Amino acid sequence: MNFFLTGASGYIGGSIAAELIKKGHNVTGLVRSKEKAEQVRTLGITPVMGNLDDLDVLTKTAQEADAVVNAANAEDRASAETLVAALAGSRKTLIQTSGSSIVADLSEGKGGGTVYDEDSQFTPLPGRASRVAVNQLVIDGKGHNVRTIVIAPTLIYGRGSGVNPNSIQVPWLVDLAKKNKCARHIGPGENIWSNVHIDDLVDLYVLALEKAPAGSFYYAENGSNTIREVCQVINEVEGFSGPPQTMTIDEASEIWGAGAANYTMGSNSQVKSKRARAELGWAPNSPSLLDDLRS
Repeated sequence: MNFFLTGASGYIGGSIAAELIKKGHNVTGLVRSKEKAEQVRTLGITPVMGNLDDLDVLTKTAQEADAVVNAANAEDRASAETLVAALAGSRKTLIQTSGSSIVADLSEGKGGGTVYDEDSQFTPLPGRASRVAVNQLVIDGKGHNVRTIVIAPTLIYGRGSGVNPNSIQVPWLVDLAKKNKCARHIGPGENIWSNVHIDDLVDLYVLALEKAPAGSFYYAENGSNTIREVCQVINEVEGFSGPPQTMTIDEASEIWGAGAANYTMGSNSQVKSKRARAELGWAPNSPSLLDDLRS
């Protein structure tokens, strides 16, 4: 089959592309620079120059593909609308990549919160309302004869197999720990994030491409940890003595930006992949986040 991926040089998109190529498929990837084009080409991806604002490029390349995976920007409405419109009436597959921060709270490092699954109703915070709206736009593409699927990963860890092998949240914590000679978390660090290994996440995308029904939504998780637990293991691995240090949400905002500090690093985001396991037979089996950090 011929696949078109946005975010082909990224952590998620690059890892999905590598697996599809390994399975004998052809992958075309959207890239923003000649440098990225050369990098993805070495992995067997055929590059297409452009970005999510190049709607004509998205339309043409999507229509030439058998299936499309959008792994570039979870909140870009125009690109999602364009991809749905490009595939309208074709019954082809479109997977939109979202994220479990759609159910995040503003706990500033405090624990608690609700555990959601794919059937749970929720009202997103203002900072994630646009992402939820894009998810629904894609899901509604089912009514235009597009096999639409939304996958919402949790905190992703593990080494990817694309141009960019690194995730976001854990490397941020590791880099900050190395800078300060001690890991740091927001407030008490009791906030909990569900998590998933990149290899298991890629398996979910492949299963969804193969057999997910139109209009599907799946969380991707295989366990959960407090951010403090992650920081404790980082100190252990890096050889830093003493417990992790605390910081305020304002301090974290100076480091990572207010959006990331509030909705990602300082929030609770707990979900269960009930439907992914039941409908698709997804069976994640990679090492846990803490074991992966120790390896």
